[in-house]
Amino acid sequence: MSNRFNQSLCWVSLFSLLAFALSSCAFPGTVSSSQQLPAVSQTQQTRVLPPIRFPQDEGAHNNLTEWWYYTGHLQATDASGATRRYGFELVVFQSLRSDLSPIYASHFAITDVTHDEFHYDQRRLLEPIPIPDGTSTKGIDLHVGDWSIQGLNGQDHLAATMKDYAIDLHLSGLKPATLHNDNGIITLGVAGFSYYYSRTRMQVSGTLTDHAQALKVTGLAWMDHQWGNFLAIGGGGWDWYSIQLHNDRELLVYFVRDATGKILSTYLEYIDTTGKYYPILSSALNATVLATWTSPITRITYPSGWRLTIDAPQLHATLTITPQVKNQELVASQSTGNIYWEGAVSVQGHGNGSVIDGEGYVELTGYSN
Repeated sequence: MSNRFNQSLCWVSLFSLLAFALSSCAFPGTVSSSQQLPAVSQTQQTRVLPPIRFPQDEGAHNNLTEWWYYTGHLQATDASGATRRYGFELVVFQSLRSDLSPIYASHFAITDVTHDEFHYDQRRLLEPIPIPDGTSTKGIDLHVGDWSIQGLNGQDHLAATMKDYAIDLHLSGLKPATLHNDNGIITLGVAGFSYYYSRTRMQVSGTLTDHAQALKVTGLAWMDHQWGNFLAIGGGGWDWYSIQLHNDRELLVYFVRDATGKILSTYLEYIDTTGKYYPILSSALNATVLATWTSPITRITYPSGWRLTIDAPQLHATLTITPQVKNQELVASQSTGNIYWEGAVSVQGHGNGSVIDGEGYVELTGYSN
C-alpha cells in the first residue's frame, strides 16, 4: 500500500522529501487513498498479532502506513426553507520511514448535491514530532495545518476549510466498532499486515459553511482506521463501497484488481442493527457495472453506477448504486501523488423481501486513460 521505501532518504528539502515519499501509484503514506485493501484470505486468519485495543488504537502508531478516513452525508435547511444535501470526505494519512519525522497528507472534499458540484483541496506536511508508540489513551489528535481530526471512544470532531466551503462537525458512533476479517487484522503475505476497523454508523451534527453561509447540518458518517507495516505490491487498484441502509444496516464491499484489471480478491461484510458483523463468502456476491463516466480533466473513464446482487443467509438483496454527482474525481498530485474517484452515492433496491434504500460512498483507484 505504499512505495518501496527500503532505502535511505536524503534531506534535500522538505518538499523534495514529500514529493518522493508521496509519489507513485501507491497510497498515502503514500496512499492513493484510504481504503486500499489488498487481497485477503476468505478464511479467518490466525491471530499472531496483539488484538486491537480501545482507546489506545484510535490514535497514531509507530507503523509504516496509517490513515483515518471519514465520509458522510449531510442535510440542512437554508434561510429560504429549502433543503440542501451534501457529501463530505476528510482523510489524514501518516507515513513513517526510518527515524524521519512523520509525513502527513490530507484530502478534504465536499459534494454539493443540490447544485451538482464537487470541490476538494489537499495538503501535505512533515511534522517534527516524536514518533507515536500506539500506547496513548487520549484517542485521535491529528492536525494538518488548521484541518483537524480529534476523537475518543467514537466521539469525534472534524474541522476543515477550503475555498467556499468549511466543516465543523461532531460525530457520535451509534454502533460498536466493526473489526474487519473477524479480528481486525488483515494479513497481506509478503506485503506485511494491516489492522482495520470501521465505525459504520456515526451520527453527525454541526456546521457546514457554503459560500459564507453557515448552515446547521445533520447526517450520518462512516469512519475507517487502518494501520500496519505494509508497503505497496505493485500496480492495480480497487473498488470500495461503504453502504448505509435506511433500515439501520450497513455493508462493506471491495474488489481488488491487478494491473490487468483482473479481480484478485473480493470482500463482503454485513452489519446488522445491533452492530454484529458477518463476513460473507465472495461467491454470494455478483456485481454489474451499469454505466461509465469519463473525466474531462484526466480523460480517465470510471464505472459510474452498479448493481450488487447478494445471496447469503444474512441478506438476500439486489441493490442499485448511483453516483449523486457524476464528477467526484480527486487529482491529488500535490499530496499523495495519485488520481482517484471517491463520491457520494444513492442506494435503492430490495432486501429480504422488503424495499430498502440508503446512501453510501464509493472509491475507485487504479484507473487510467
